[in-house]
This record gives sequence, structure tokens and C-alpha cells, in this order.
Amino acid sequence: MSSVGRGWQVGLSTAWLEWLVLGAGRELMLFASVGILLIGIDDLLLDALWLATRGRGRCEAASAPPVTGAIAVFVPAWDEAVALPAMLRRTLAAWEGENFRLYIGCYPNDMATIAAVSPLVADDRRLRLVIGDCEGPTTKGDNLNRLWAALCADERKEGMRFAAIVLHDAEDHVHRHEIALYRQHLARNAMVQIPVVPIIERRARWIGGHYADEFAEAHGKDLLVRSRLGLPLPSAGVGCALSRSALALLAIERRGRPFRGDSLTEDYEVGMVIGAYGLGACFVDAVDPAGDPVVSRGAFPGRIDTAVRQKSRWIAGIALAGWDHIGWPDSRLDHKQGGTGRALLARWMLWRDRRAPLAALILLAAYAGLVLVAVGVAGQLMLGWQAIEPAPALRWLLVVNSLFLGWRLALRIYFTARRHGGREAAFAIPRAFVANIIAMLAARRSILLYWRMLRSGEVVWDKTDHSESSVAVADISARAARRR
Repeated sequence: MSSVGRGWQVGLSTAWLEWLVLGAGRELMLFASVGILLIGIDDLLLDALWLATRGRGRCEAASAPPVTGAIAVFVPAWDEAVALPAMLRRTLAAWEGENFRLYIGCYPNDMATIAAVSPLVADDRRLRLVIGDCEGPTTKGDNLNRLWAALCADERKEGMRFAAIVLHDAEDHVHRHEIALYRQHLARNAMVQIPVVPIIERRARWIGGHYADEFAEAHGKDLLVRSRLGLPLPSAGVGCALSRSALALLAIERRGRPFRGDSLTEDYEVGMVIGAYGLGACFVDAVDPAGDPVVSRGAFPGRIDTAVRQKSRWIAGIALAGWDHIGWPDSRLDHKQGGTGRALLARWMLWRDRRAPLAALILLAAYAGLVLVAVGVAGQLMLGWQAIEPAPALRWLLVVNSLFLGWRLALRIYFTARRHGGREAAFAIPRAFVANIIAMLAARRSILLYWRMLRSGEVVWDKTDHSESSVAVADISARAARRR
């Protein structure tokens, strides 16, 4: 066969591939560009609110006397034999002299955790071990409801009443001034949330570190905006104090169970429901007398599989199941001054909380489009394919989105540097792409998780494994103690 004939056959055999690559690439890039533009505008509006409300509307300590009385601390636990004992020792030492009782929720079939904490419980009256009747794991909300029942039983038996309930997890590092801060702000709020700061461990800097970037921005901007505007404030589930009266109200509405036992994100829903009732909620980013930030620190997953598992639980619980549980409520904000506008803002925040699956789809289209464009350029160079020329509208979208991307990365660097320092801020840009990969994988798993929940009608505590991270956190704590 002549060279001309072979060339004609090669051209014919690659024509369909050229059509597929160039056509699909253009469509994916157009879809992704429009989606990124809309999300970019959405984010820019929040940035504008953050800048416009700086310096006003902050949560200041109430002029009334601080809340007095005993504070209850709820720590639900399942398979936490490694992390929990160290957390209890740290908490007892940090809050020495405070009037509190720490309730530990365990299961009868988790003997490892029970055996690990029992010596501490026996030696300190501030610890109360609560072993449920049914085997675990159930859900975190169900565990918290059992702790609430134990608290109510103790109140009846001892003839006293707790002032508030603080939520923490089995791997947390509490701040020594945390209880005092809660007492000040609970005087006029039903819920007080402090910043959550992930601990960055060197061996898990890329996976675990992206949590630090995201929380630095979310708790340095997003929650501050909600708090300044008086909008419903989602609880982070740790570093959060709830007035006993608020939980009692929820318990009345839910047949004695203030936390939803069929939710993967019961903490988020508690905060949103408290806000829907028009009760005050406050996000407090403060420092102690020594100048140290009053925050809740903790270990986060350092492997991609555990990170995907945790984030898929958040997406399924907030964006999917949360839609079923909360909907788009009118809320009692409508009856407050300026209530209609504030209620619209509250629904906008719900949309932002629930946009994760859509954002992941847009990211997937963007990355797939980039791959196809790269293949198209290679085909142009090696096979003589048609040159890729984006339409004027797509070219305009790419320019605007590039500006949005630059602004987003600049803010990410700013918030990471403010919370973790310049060294970690240098990792914020490459970690943003790691976060995108995790978000896409988590969105896929969250849909499967939600589908299984709908089919089976069962919700199980899809908890994070802290056995590995607790060792890293212990190492960090030891190094910090040596430095002091």
C-alpha cells in the first residue's frame, strides 16, 4: 500500500477520535466554566459581606454576670481505646478547678474502650461513664441522647441542674480558658462555638493539612459572617457549648431526644434548629490573657481513604439527608427586625452548605475537560488535528474564572497564614488541588452512602478512625511540652 493510502486510512481512523476529543472537551470546559463562574460569584458575595461587616457585629461578652453552675461535657465514644484516655487526662489537667462533669458514652460491646477509661473514671469524680443498653455503633446522635438521659437522671437524683452542655470528641485538645469563655457568652446566647483548629502532622501534611486550610477559612470568615448577621450557626460538634434550656426545648420537640438519632451530622442540625427557633448563637474567636487563641484543637485523617470517608459523611449528612431533615425553613427569623431579608440570607447559607455535590460535579467536568484539551493539543502536534480555538464567550469565562481562582487562593493563603503561620501558608496552594480530589471522591461516596441509607432505613455511625492520628497528636504534644 502506498504512503498516501496509509495516511488516508490513519486520518480516517482518528477522525472520530478528533471529533470526540475536541467536541467533548469544548462542552465540558463550557459547562465547568459557567459552573465555576456561578460558584465564584457566590463566594465573592460572602467575601463582600465579610469585608463589610468587619469591626462590627462581633460577639462581645455579655454585660450580665457569667453563667454559673456545673457544666456537663459530652464525649461520645466508639472504638476509642487509643485516643480517649489521653484526651481525658489532658482535659482534667487543663480544667483543674472548673465546675464540670465529663460524660463518656460507651457501648457494652466496646470493652477495649471501657477498660481503657475505667481506671480514670474510678480515680476522678468529674468523670461519668455511661454504657448504653444496645450494642454499637449506633449513631453519634443516639450516643449523645443517652448521655443526655444520664445527665437528666443525675439532676433528678442530686437535686441540681447543669447550666450548659459542651460537646467534644475523643481526640480533642481543649483550651484551659474554654469553660470561662462559654460562661461569659452563654449569658445571652443559646449556643457558643469557638474555632476548630486541625493539628498538622508532618507525615500527613498534604492530606491532613488541607483540613487546616479549609477550617482556617471557614472559621475565620464563613462562621464569623453568620454570627455577625445573626444567622443560624452550624455547630462543629466540638468546641461548642449549648445552654441546657436550649437542649431541653429540643428534647421536648423530639420526645426527650435533643439530638437526631438518624442523622450523620447531628451537631450541624442542632445548631441550625436552634437558629430556626430564633435563639441566639455566637461564634467567638478570642484570645486568653496570655494572647493564645481559645480554640479546640484535634487530629484529622492523614490518609486519603479516611479523609474521603469523613468528608463523604459530612456531605451525605448536610447536603443530602440534611435537606430531608431541615428543608428550607421560613424560620422565626421572619418575625425579627429585618426578618425577611435575614431569612433569605439564612436560606442562602443553607444553599452554600448543600452545594458540595454540585461543586464536585463541576470540578470533575473541569478536570476532565483539561485532560481532553491536553489530548487535543497532542493530537494537533502529532496527528495534524484541527487547532483548538476557544469561542470568545469561553475565552471570556476562562479569564474571569482565572481572576476568581487567584482571589480564592489569595484568601486561602491569608487565612492559613493567620492561623498556622507563613510556612503552612506556602502549602495552601498545592493543598487546594489535593482538597479538590478528595472532594470529588467524597461526593461520589456520599451519594452511595445516602442511597444505602434510603434503601435500608438504617443510619450507622460512620466514624473517623483516630487510632493512627492519636499517636501523631501525642508526639506533637510531647514536643510542645518539651519546648515549654
